[in-house]
Amino acid sequence: MKRSVRITLIAGLVALGGLLIAAGAHWFQRNYHRVEQTLYLPPAGEAAYNPLYALRKTLEADGVKAQSRQRLALDAHPPGPRDTVLLFNEASGLDARQTERLLDWVGQGGHLLVRTPPRRVWDGSPDPLLFAHLGIETREQNQCADFQVEGQRPHVEFCRGRRFRLHDVEPELAWGDLDAGYVYARLPHGDGHVDVLADFDFLVNQGESGNPFGDPLKRPQGGLRDVPHQALARQVLAPNYGAGTMHLIYAADMPSLLRTILFRGWMVWVPLLIALLAWLWSRMQAFGPALPAPPMDRRSLLEHVRASGDHLFRYGRGALLYTAVRQAFLARLRRRDPVAAALAGDAQAEAVAERLGVPADTVRTALQTPSTHDKAGFRDRISTLIQLRNRL
Repeated sequence: MKRSVRITLIAGLVALGGLLIAAGAHWFQRNYHRVEQTLYLPPAGEAAYNPLYALRKTLEADGVKAQSRQRLALDAHPPGPRDTVLLFNEASGLDARQTERLLDWVGQGGHLLVRTPPRRVWDGSPDPLLFAHLGIETREQNQCADFQVEGQRPHVEFCRGRRFRLHDVEPELAWGDLDAGYVYARLPHGDGHVDVLADFDFLVNQGESGNPFGDPLKRPQGGLRDVPHQALARQVLAPNYGAGTMHLIYAADMPSLLRTILFRGWMVWVPLLIALLAWLWSRMQAFGPALPAPPMDRRSLLEHVRASGDHLFRYGRGALLYTAVRQAFLARLRRRDPVAAALAGDAQAEAVAERLGVPADTVRTALQTPSTHDKAGFRDRISTLIQLRNRL
């Protein structure tokens, strides 16, 4: 190929490639466009174990002094006269000394918020000591309470919390009734207040998701993200709001390693589990009934003789069988009656018939070799010779 032709061919290929690239770029720009997406990552840091982290940050942003810690620690962190203490964990963990100190502090103007213990599978667990001092009796009944905020969709609260009853105490504010039980009550105590709620789920960072493999593009809902929850939280914290420090006492809710691996690491353990099951399937024995035991070796001489005779007779070697039976008969005849054995022909047949008491024609026929194709004759003569031999 000449140099000029080769250069022209290369230039044409380059031009064709450039046209294809330009066409592809034009098609891509017409069919696709740049968009922005927001990915909601799971909580990290303190927000991963502190369910009241968002509440503390919200209070601080509103100019309210707030502290969050895992334990009440009254000796290390004594609350002030106008402070607020929110016990997110169960009040059943308070002993008699802590209960007395808290009630004395409330009587000086403090604001205490507690919740009823969650429902348990077993019964018989006593109410917290604090509830006995306040005249509160918890119930196993739980029922959603309607909550409507202007401009928002109908809402329900306290669906999973235990309701309670009040004995010999008049609440300042109450949500519920005596028959169905209360889900919220504000009880005056001295110069302060005690708020009792069925649950604190509206104060957490975000609502629990029922699907751990949810869409990361979907904005998490629940908790303080909902406007009705924000309004309810503001009303519950109202007595000493902005007057003192908010002490948010939470129970550290660190997820277990097994739960983390199950919900966060499924992209790893699911393929590994499938590979393990496939390997076990390939290594295990086949399904179905057990194979029968192999037949034992058989050494019956009679079976071998019968099988050998059937084989010879099937393939036209019946004369060998007859000859063997005739020789066996004559051999015994020589041992038992040498005189008759020395005879031949009709004389021998008559002598044997006289000795055994059978017709001479039967003996004569039995001693004559049958035709090769006379299978019935073979069977009859062999059977007769065997009977005559047995009678000698």
